[in-house]
Amino acid sequence: MTDYEPIDLSKWANSPVGIVPGGDDNPIVTGQQSMRGLPFLIGRADGGACKLLAPAFENDVTIPIGSTARRVIFAHRLLQSNVPEGGPLGVTVAEYVFRLTNGQEIRANIRERFEISTAGASWEPWLPGMAYLAVPAETPGLHPRYEGSWDEAGRRQTDVGFENGVKSFYLWAWVNPQPDVEIESLTIVSAGPSFVVGGVTLGHVDEHPFARQGAKPVRIALTEPENAEKPFCLDVKVDRGEATYIYPLPESTTEEFLADSPGGWGEELNTKSSLSYVEISAIPSATVSVMQDDKELASVKWGEVEEKGVVETPRVHVQLIDPGKNWVKVTVVDDDTGMPVPCRVHFRSPEGVPYQPHGHHNHVNGNRESWHVDVGGDLRLGQITYAYIDGTCEGWLPRGDVIVDVARGFEYEPIRTKVRIEPGQQRLELRLKRWINMNEQGWYSGDTHVHFLSERGSHTESSGEDLNVVNLLQAQWGSLFTNTEEFTGEPSVSRVGDNIVYVSQENRQHFLGHLTLLGLKRPVMPWSSDGQGEGELGGTMETTLSHWADEAHSQGGYVVGTHFPQPNNGEPAAMVATGRLDAIEMISMARANHNEYYRYLNCGYRLPIVGGTDKMSSDVPVGLYRTYAKLGTDEEFNYDAWCRSVVAGRTMLSGGPIVHLKVDGMGVGDTLRMSGPGTVEVEAWAESIFPINTLQIVQEGRVVASSESANGTRRLSLKGKIRVDGHSWLAARCGGPDYFGSNHLDVWERGIFAHTSPVYVACGQDWWMFNEETARYMLTMIEGNLGYIREQSHQHPHGSVSHHHGEPDHMAFLQRPLNEARDAVKKRLDR
Repeated sequence: MTDYEPIDLSKWANSPVGIVPGGDDNPIVTGQQSMRGLPFLIGRADGGACKLLAPAFENDVTIPIGSTARRVIFAHRLLQSNVPEGGPLGVTVAEYVFRLTNGQEIRANIRERFEISTAGASWEPWLPGMAYLAVPAETPGLHPRYEGSWDEAGRRQTDVGFENGVKSFYLWAWVNPQPDVEIESLTIVSAGPSFVVGGVTLGHVDEHPFARQGAKPVRIALTEPENAEKPFCLDVKVDRGEATYIYPLPESTTEEFLADSPGGWGEELNTKSSLSYVEISAIPSATVSVMQDDKELASVKWGEVEEKGVVETPRVHVQLIDPGKNWVKVTVVDDDTGMPVPCRVHFRSPEGVPYQPHGHHNHVNGNRESWHVDVGGDLRLGQITYAYIDGTCEGWLPRGDVIVDVARGFEYEPIRTKVRIEPGQQRLELRLKRWINMNEQGWYSGDTHVHFLSERGSHTESSGEDLNVVNLLQAQWGSLFTNTEEFTGEPSVSRVGDNIVYVSQENRQHFLGHLTLLGLKRPVMPWSSDGQGEGELGGTMETTLSHWADEAHSQGGYVVGTHFPQPNNGEPAAMVATGRLDAIEMISMARANHNEYYRYLNCGYRLPIVGGTDKMSSDVPVGLYRTYAKLGTDEEFNYDAWCRSVVAGRTMLSGGPIVHLKVDGMGVGDTLRMSGPGTVEVEAWAESIFPINTLQIVQEGRVVASSESANGTRRLSLKGKIRVDGHSWLAARCGGPDYFGSNHLDVWERGIFAHTSPVYVACGQDWWMFNEETARYMLTMIEGNLGYIREQSHQHPHGSVSHHHGEPDHMAFLQRPLNEARDAVKKRLDR
C-alpha cells in the first residue's frame, strides 16, 4: 500500500472547473496533481473533460472508501464568503460523515476560516481567506535564485516565494481515531454555503501530512571528487516540506579557523560544491533530493535522516547537524570600561553553519554581490557574514560549542574563540580589549569615501568599526541619484561626540576624473557630467573638476582627489598644478598609485594622503582604508578640526597597521628646516592586529631604510640616520612581504598597508622641489584634456541652452582652469 492514496471523485463531480473564481489567472489544473507533495486526483485521471464536486444543499453525496486510513486529506474551498462584509467567523459549511465498518459514525464539522476557506493560494496573511486549521494547497518555497523579473527584485531578497502548482484549494486533514478499522464510506453533507471538493486522499502513514517542525540544518557532502570540486551549483528539493537555499560550508576545520590570524576579518570563500548545508522542514515520508547542475545526485527519505542522523548514498552523504538551540542575549563589553561596545559579530556552529543575531542576515544578499543592494547593518568578508551591533544582540545559538568571531576596527584585539552554550543558558558576555587608543594620542580616524548607507546606518557601522568620521557621499550614476535625502549641510554628531557623519558629494566625470567634496553647506551642481555612466546617457559636459573644487572651496569645503589617480588620471594634474586639491585619496595598494603620488611630491607639490574605502556594497567594511588625522595640542575634536588636520597633511592612511614617524622630532605634515645638506634622525614604528612583514622609510620615492620580518610579526620599528642633500621629503609605509603582498578579504581583495603623509625637509631656504619630466608629463595631460573638451566631449549647440554658470561662452568656461594649470606648470619650468 502506498503512503498516500488519492480517491477518484469523477463519478460524483457535478460542476465545471470554472465555478472556482480566478478564471484564466488562476486555472484549476486537473488529473494527477501534487499538493504540498501529496497526491490528489482532480477530475478524471486521464485528464479529460473535468468537473468538480460541488455538493448542493438538498443532496448529500456519499462516496465509498473501503480502506483503512490514519488520515483523510481534503482539497476543498468555499466559493463565497460574507466575512469581508462583516459576517461571522466559523459558520458551518458542511459536515463530513465517516462511516466505519464496525458501525460507528464520526462527524466532522467543516467551518469557514477553520477547516475551509475561500482564498486558496494567497500568501498574504491579512487577506480574509486564511484558515486556522487548514493550509493553502500552494507549497511555500523560494524565489528563483539567480534570475527573475524586475518587478520581483525587491521580493527576491526575502527568499520566500511559492512553488508553482495547484492553486485555489485549502488542504485539511481529518485524523481517524480508529485507524485500524476500515472506512466504509464518506458522506458530504452541505449546510448551505456553496463550496467545492477538488480531491480526497487517504493517508496510510502515521504522520501529520503537512510540515510543522522547525527547519533543521543538514550537511551535504559530495563523495565523488569530480562533483565535489565543481564550482558551487547545488540545489536541494523537498517534496513534502520546505528547504532553504543551500550554501557552501567553510573549507577549513574549526581548529584551522581558530588558529588563523587575525580573527574578526573574514575567511576565504569556499567556491566548491562540497561541503554545503541547507535547512529543512519536512514530514518523515518526504523525499529530499540533492541536485547539481539540475541533475539529481541522490534522494533520501527525511524520516531516515532524522532517525539515523546520517544517510549515505554512493554519491552523497546527508547528515543532520542539529544539536538543539537556545535563544541567547549577547553582550560585548569593552574590557577596560566594562560597558557594551559597538562592534560586529559572527556566530557559527563547529560545522560552519551561521547563527547570526535576530534582525541580521546569515548570508548578505544570498552570498551574492550587493552593489547598491542590501547595504547596511551587515558585512560579508569572504565566507563570513558579520552583524553590526551596539554591543548587545540576541537570537538563536546552537547548544554545545559555538564559534565566535568579533572585531572592532584596528585598535581592538579581535576575538576568534570557542564558547559553550549549555541547555537553558540564555546569556553570553564577550570582552573586547583595546590595544591602542589613538584618540588619546590626538589621532582621529575617518573614511573619506562611503556610498549608499543612510546617515543612521553610517553611525552604526562606523561605531562598530571604531571610526570617528564618515564622509557619506551623494552621487550620481546615470539616472541613479543616491543619498539625496540625507544631505543637511552640517555634521551629524553622536551623543558622546566621538562619531561624526557628514553627508557631502562625490562629483564624477568619466574622463577627467572624480572628486570628493567634503564639508559642503549646499550641493554643488551638477553632480556628474558628460554621460558615460556618470552623467545621464547622452548628457553634456557642463563643468570641470576644477570648477567643482572652486565651488566647494567658496563655501568652506575641502577637495580630495578620489581614488587617485583613477579613473584615467585626467584633470587631477591640472588641479595639482593650481592648488585645487587639498589631499589625494588612495583606496588600493597598486604600485601605479604610489608612483603617481611620489611623482607629484618630487615635483614640489604638497599633497596629504588620505584613506577611503569607496564602499558601495556590504562586501566592504566602512573604514577598511581610513585616514588618521592628528589634531593640534588641546584642539577639540569636531568635523572642521579633523578636515583642517587633513589639509595640513597631519595624516596617516591605514588599511590595518598603525604607523608613527618622526624626523628630527618633527611629525607628518611638518616642515623640518635645515641650514644645508646633512643627516636627519628618523624614528618609526608600526604595529598591527594583522601580521606585517616590512616597515620602510621612503625618501623621494625610494626606500632608504627598512625593518623586515620574513614570517610576519605584530610590531616593527627602526631608528637611524638618513642623508639629505637638498630639499626632500620622507614618509613611512608598512605592509606585507616587500611591502606589496598581503590582502584583505573585501570584495576587491585590497592590500593590508599603511602610509604616512610626508615630513618635508627644507634645505637652506623655503621647501621647493621640481622635476622637469613630471612637469612635461603634466603639460601633456593638460593638453590632452583640452583636446578632449574641444573635440570629444558632448555639447549642446552654441546658443541653444543657458548653462548653470551663466557665462555666454561655455567652451571658454570649461577650458579656463586647464589654461590656468598650463600657465602654472610653464611658470615652474621657467623658474
